[in-house]
Amino acid sequence: MDHKAQIKVNDNGSLRITGDVELVDKEGNSYQTKKSFSLCRCGNSSNKPFCDGTHRKIGFESKPRAK
Repeated sequence: MDHKAQIKVNDNGSLRITGDVELVDKEGNSYQTKKSFSLCRCGNSSNKPFCDGTHRKIGFESKPRAK
């Protein structure tokens, strides 16, 4: 049985991706990922597109909710 991939929007932090997904750049090149990884949402990571925890240091705030 296939499980859906999940993208979780963390309060004041990253996008947590869990499941079988392929992350590619604009040219179609694949990034090496694990079954669970985090993408930067604050724009200040030194390891973009991945989160490096910088959001905590800069006080990034965002708590969107689904409607």
